[in-house]
Amino acid sequence: MPDLWSTDVQEFKTTTESALSRPVPVPFPLASFFQPLRRGASRYVVLSALLMIAFLYRWAVGLGPYSGMAAPPMYGDFEAQRHWMELTTQLPMKEWYWHDLEWWGLDYPPLTAYHSWLVGIIGTFINPTWFKLYDSRGLDDELLKVFMRASVVISEYLIYVPAVMLFVWAHGKQAGLSTYEKAIALAAILFQPSLMLIDHGHFQFNSVMFGFAFFAVDCFITDHILLGSLFFVLSICFKQMALYYAPAVFAYLLGLCIFPRVDIQRLFYLGLVVIGTLVLIFAPLILFGGPEQIQQCLFRVFPFARGLWEDKVANFWCATNVVLKFRETFAPATLQLASLGATLAGILPPCVLLFLNPEKRLLPLGLSACAWSFFLFSFQVHEKSVLLPLLPATLLLGGSLSQDTVSWVVWMNNIGMFSLWPLLRRDGLVLQYIVMSVFYAWLLGTFHRLPEHWFAKLTHVGSYCAILAIHAAEQYVGTVERYPDLWVVGNVLLCFGSYVIAWAWTLRRLWMETRGGKQKTE
Repeated sequence: MPDLWSTDVQEFKTTTESALSRPVPVPFPLASFFQPLRRGASRYVVLSALLMIAFLYRWAVGLGPYSGMAAPPMYGDFEAQRHWMELTTQLPMKEWYWHDLEWWGLDYPPLTAYHSWLVGIIGTFINPTWFKLYDSRGLDDELLKVFMRASVVISEYLIYVPAVMLFVWAHGKQAGLSTYEKAIALAAILFQPSLMLIDHGHFQFNSVMFGFAFFAVDCFITDHILLGSLFFVLSICFKQMALYYAPAVFAYLLGLCIFPRVDIQRLFYLGLVVIGTLVLIFAPLILFGGPEQIQQCLFRVFPFARGLWEDKVANFWCATNVVLKFRETFAPATLQLASLGATLAGILPPCVLLFLNPEKRLLPLGLSACAWSFFLFSFQVHEKSVLLPLLPATLLLGGSLSQDTVSWVVWMNNIGMFSLWPLLRRDGLVLQYIVMSVFYAWLLGTFHRLPEHWFAKLTHVGSYCAILAIHAAEQYVGTVERYPDLWVVGNVLLCFGSYVIAWAWTLRRLWMETRGGKQKTE
């Protein structure tokens, strides 16, 4: 991996001197932690310290409870992940997508299954009773918890963290960021609280999917588009949620094949890489289970029968359901078509902009805008899916630490944390939610700097006041007997309105960036 901070000593000296000669774009507390870099301190020491601190925060979050802890009969996501590890290690491959579907049947693509198999093999070697089929259901063992938590951290540090480091190095260099600024950007991305609480608190492996997706972005911005296509297919084959990014990636790559001139050979090679990668990933299922495994896998991965949304999620359908009861009024097929039409309308603007302007610097904005459209309008959305627009939005810090960029990115992440509050409260992660929310908000200067525009200021301050009001009402008013879900619905409505504004800001920023690029070339 290339040196995060610079390619050689001379460049390091130049960028450090440049950082010393200009003020910090936004004076937030995180910036003060990297003051040693402005005085020429060893970048390797700073990087090592940052990675260790990021690890400690993840491990501290993991000391708390997890999804479904001591909550029979089905427990939760922790049990689902553990069950997939025993499923893949104790049964032949032909049974993976068929076995006892009522008990956390496998419903992710093959790469998740292979990852579960690998982790399960290691865990079985340590303690076979952790993954003993049927007998280990709902197992609540402290050493098992340590092993499972460690598997998430190691997976993240092997895939996600290197992808983010490479992005900050490449994108920051292209954007002209100094060593000091790249260090701040890396820390801000690694301490993004929502992913930390979902993966290391609630318990999932989302960071692996994001790592593959961001490796794809890294390859695209460094002109390795074939390798990037391979990584993006890996992200989809790990978790189907990465399809939220697929239209934007397709539009970007197609634009590269069309502009400034048609390149049929590049298009052919891209198609070859995508198809070849899919074949390699699905081949074991076919070889050891037969062709019917593909159909069953797809049936499990795309569960349209589950309904329009899960739980209460801050998207269009759940928020407007307060007024119009969609699921009682319309047939499931009608709702599927409606969500498809709304999603296509939502993703069209960012995809068109990326297709006509396939520029590297637009990728984070394009991915975020496309993911916002899916989150707000698509079928079968979970509240955890908000990570998909939030993470590429956070990557914007790798290219700019301007006051406007930082304030909007931090606001989105703060709202994202609040939207996850009902889920985290059910998991018993109240302390982790409070500490990480306040810590990240303080670290990035939420309470010190606001956007420049008056409407943006009003939006940010108003939403923060509403969050505090809802939390206070939950605490001091409690459950309203006639409306037991009142505060959860308030959460949904507030976050939905905020997400619409975030989506609009991302689209506007994408549009302005494309116009700015054209003006520079002209």
